[in-house]
Amino acid sequence: MPQSVIIDSSALVALLDPRDQHHAWSRAAVADLPLPWLTCEAVAVETFFLLARPEAARLVRLLNDGRLRVVYGLRDEGKPVFDLMDKYADVPMSLADACLVRMTETLPDPVVLTTDADFKIYRRHSRQVVPCLLP
Repeated sequence: MPQSVIIDSSALVALLDPRDQHHAWSRAAVADLPLPWLTCEAVAVETFFLLARPEAARLVRLLNDGRLRVVYGLRDEGKPVFDLMDKYADVPMSLADACLVRMTETLPDPVVLTTDADFKIYRRHSRQVVPCLLP
């Protein structure tokens, strides 16, 4: 069981929106994962942008009750995040994805919950596979 569960906007949208094609997968995946789930500011912003009002209210509840915690921002980690975005400019890597990859480099025993196959391309610490749960 991973110690640090890092959740991407794609998995959050799938979890909170019953119309999403990966909704059942996301619900099943989080059922076995320890709380709290961790994320970054960029993912929170992206997820709010992607969700309609009723689903956005569910995201607020996850944040308010502590099941989802925003634990990472650019204030202290801007340079390594921007370096990752430069390294993967050909993919291209979003700010949110760069933050999540950087989180895997700084948190103990991480796993990223995502539906984004780009995480199969990204590497942490330059050469290590990013541990992910994908549908």
